[in-house]
Amino acid sequence: MAVSIIRFGGSNCDRDAARALEHLSIDAEIVWHEDGLPEDVSGIVLPGGFSYGDYLRAGAMAAHSPILEEVREAAAHGVPVLGICNGAQIGCESGLTEGAFTTNESARFQCEHVYLRVERTDTPWTAAFEEGEVIEIPIAHGEGRFEIDDDHLTRLETDGRVLFRYCDLDGELTEAANPNGSKHNVAGVLGETDTVAVMMPHPERATLPDVGGTDGQAILRGFERAVNAD
Repeated sequence: MAVSIIRFGGSNCDRDAARALEHLSIDAEIVWHEDGLPEDVSGIVLPGGFSYGDYLRAGAMAAHSPILEEVREAAAHGVPVLGICNGAQIGCESGLTEGAFTTNESARFQCEHVYLRVERTDTPWTAAFEEGEVIEIPIAHGEGRFEIDDDHLTRLETDGRVLFRYCDLDGELTEAANPNGSKHNVAGVLGETDTVAVMMPHPERATLPDVGGTDGQAILRGFERAVNAD
């Protein structure tokens, strides 16, 4: 399989994603957004960073890049898509998932390790975990607060499309464990299908043992699971 990591002007986690996937022996290539997706793409990463300097809103300009139409079409045909941090913002802005990510409640950029509770295990991204399992993944964002109106949040939760929530070490959903003020502690959500996911924490930064933490490995293995499921 070949995973395309889309680089926009301002992306800065594309190489991190490529290195993490290569560590897992998953073929990955960085694709400049103006060049479009390769014909043999079997997975897509929308990486973190500050695409277009986060002008207007984080991810808003990148969401209107022509390659996003290709991404949406690929996703509709079952190609797994993972949006991370700025990629999650792009995913929401482009309609791959519902909701939006906006300024942290602290109004500050936050870079720290957080705990996440796994809400579902029947998705490619979480199949290696147990429901309710607590994992540790770093965050690095200034606009990571998940917002959505109550009706749509209820639908997301009813449909089981909340993938991760911020929690404490014991898995409790507390205000103190919610680093950015996200609604209902939401840290990651699914699109219309479970092969499309966006999340603010960085699994690619919890993949290399020498860097610290490996809980992100199982999430990135989701590309293999999604492809092999076909």
